Amino acid sequence: MEHDHEINEKIKRNNYKVFAWLSNYLNNAPDFIGKEEIDEIVGAGVSSEYAFAVILAAAFGLDIVDNPIDKALFHNYFNKMFHKLEASEYANTPYYQNIKIPRIQIGNSELKYEKYKPFEGFVSNDIIRTMEGRQIPQVGFFETEFQFPAVLENGRIWMTITPNEIETMKEPIEQAFGKVLTFGLGLGYYAYMVSEKDNVDSVTIVDSNENVIRLFKRHILPQFKNAHKINIINADAFEFAQTRMAEGHFDFAFMDLWHDVSDGLDMYLKLKEYEKLSPETVFTYWIEKSILCYL
Repeated sequence: MEHDHEINEKIKRNNYKVFAWLSNYLNNAPDFIGKEEIDEIVGAGVSSEYAFAVILAAAFGLDIVDNPIDKALFHNYFNKMFHKLEASEYANTPYYQNIKIPRIQIGNSELKYEKYKPFEGFVSNDIIRTMEGRQIPQVGFFETEFQFPAVLENGRIWMTITPNEIETMKEPIEQAFGKVLTFGLGLGYYAYMVSEKDNVDSVTIVDSNENVIRLFKRHILPQFKNAHKINIINADAFEFAQTRMAEGHFDFAFMDLWHDVSDGLDMYLKLKEYEKLSPETVFTYWIEKSILCYL
């Protein structure tokens, strides 16, 4: 038992170290890696994912050749962490194909395209949790520049449609049916995708940001083939959940109010408390798998 406890504590420490390294990299230098460095290592006969992992491991101070502890950590985390994504796979999604984003600003909200540079790292999916308890962040990169729609608030990226959103919304899109409720409008990716489903009758969106709603209604919603299914309510999500959600008799609910795990944990726990008010509704939450890693 004592040996198992030591192993668990070691894994927890490694989880923390890896998260700290990745957080520093993604927040401060996501374009740290360039094509020339990747090409040099790939020339030795390895994949670009492996080259990406090796470069970052060295930047984090790991010796994966002579230090057995560093080598084991690299094998257990880094080999499963980095993914080369194909730009065409995401550019060909229905939303990207059918919805065009103009550059517009209303109040503090700005609608525009942002971009990832070649080999710029970004969170690409939910954290993977292994049987041993390791928590492995998922980081993606493209080999070419990739543009994505975004809403900026006061010059800061707040809402996007990136590979991360596309991947982490696949399940709640597939599961949605009947009368759908979603908290958080964003750029309407989730609403668009579920409105295209024959088994979805209506999509009610609750959002408190009037500027974002105006941008969406004026420039994005008219491009929806099934715009008649969409109903937008300008309200505080928590107040709506407490006082009005049950009367809507929704079949399916998707909650997406947070920017990432760091600001989502408290909101997630608060929303979970309101599930009992609508026992007939199926509830799902954006990046729930990642959030649960912090509980």
